[in-house]
Amino acid sequence: MKKVLIANRGEIAVRIIRACRELGLHTVAVYSEADRSALHAKIADEAVCIGPAKSAESYLNVRAIIAACEITGADAIHPGFGFLSENASFARTCEKCGITFVGPDSHSIEMLGDKAAAKEAMKAAGVPVIPGSSGAVKNIEDARRIADEMGYPVMVKASAGGGGRGIRIAESADKLESMINAARQEALSAFGNDEIYIEKFVKDPKHIEIQILADGFGNVVSLGERDCSMQRRNQKVLEEAPSTIIDEATRAAMGKAACTAAKVCGYKNAGTIEFLVDRDRNFYFMEMNTRIQVEHPITEEVTGIDIVKEQLRIADGKELSFGQEDIKLTGHAIECRINAENPAMNFMPSPGVIDGLFVPGGPGIRIDSAVYQGYEITPYYDSMIAKLIVHGRDRAEAIAKMKWALSEFIVDGVHTNIDFHLKLIRTEEFEKGTYDNGFLNRTKII
Repeated sequence: MKKVLIANRGEIAVRIIRACRELGLHTVAVYSEADRSALHAKIADEAVCIGPAKSAESYLNVRAIIAACEITGADAIHPGFGFLSENASFARTCEKCGITFVGPDSHSIEMLGDKAAAKEAMKAAGVPVIPGSSGAVKNIEDARRIADEMGYPVMVKASAGGGGRGIRIAESADKLESMINAARQEALSAFGNDEIYIEKFVKDPKHIEIQILADGFGNVVSLGERDCSMQRRNQKVLEEAPSTIIDEATRAAMGKAACTAAKVCGYKNAGTIEFLVDRDRNFYFMEMNTRIQVEHPITEEVTGIDIVKEQLRIADGKELSFGQEDIKLTGHAIECRINAENPAMNFMPSPGVIDGLFVPGGPGIRIDSAVYQGYEITPYYDSMIAKLIVHGRDRAEAIAKMKWALSEFIVDGVHTNIDFHLKLIRTEEFEKGTYDNGFLNRTKII
């Protein structure tokens, strides 16, 4: 690889550009008309406008992105997260055009993108899965039979889902049909596919994910776990690594299961296997994300491994330079997603111009962001403007760092969720590490 086009925007595009620079790779940014002044477009070696503000006409416009590669001579594409990152058709187009896709191949994306099919593959490989339907449910009668056999409550989930979309909980039989209809409608709108499957609802679980790296030589390594249980409406708010509930034996077992899952699929590049973990540390496969995750920095902080650089090396045909025995978790890391939104107004997005900005610094403080003073946050894209990551010798020190880092973080001109995060990390449940997936849905923080 010589030149990498980053088919994304915002902080992840900036993150990838910096990793490419360290590896001596030239970079090409693509941007929409609304992103002419975006940081990623300013700092890349080259930048190409690919369309209007609407994502469908720019960051999701495959023809425009491939054309940008042809114009600039880019021989690789890094998709980041979101947008086209888990689009098997896009990966396949790259393959046909002789462009290196920095991620798994189209077959792996397609197989794992179908959540019901992925679950069946994991079950066949001996990876623990949540009891549920065998593939997508055919009709309401089929759904009722499966739910009655498992017992309520059950989760109705979109087969092509992701990001918390297309999920509903049916507490009882009389709620099942309405929840299925709601999940189908949301799934069709978000993913163009209304197939759903049903799983047993695990009460008060932790959402624990395992980061893996797999090269083209059959090597698969687990980089430990991230606790992503702090969620609001199935959207992650804060993540930490390692988890407070995972002991060494469970970590080893989950890591082995995650690596098995990757090997079964012939997976190559970075990937994340998501599990639900109950109070007895029983873990169940949920899904596999075939891309870099928003929360990857906390794994980097506790392992010392640059995951994005490893993605690029793997895509370039190189073998992993480390094995499982080299992975040691050091200290504790926490990430807060800083969004331009108003928590007092039901987290309504808050576009506008940042007319004042001060970011915290010091030992163990990392900011992944693409905003600057005078930058205009538009209403067209995700509201996340920064990720605040801290790393301490232990969890207590990491929490202390996060408290003062949030207190120093100033963004003027738009509403943010910084104060919300401060209140959140001061709750007894967070400080003890006893929170679960449902904590924010049943707890008023504002």
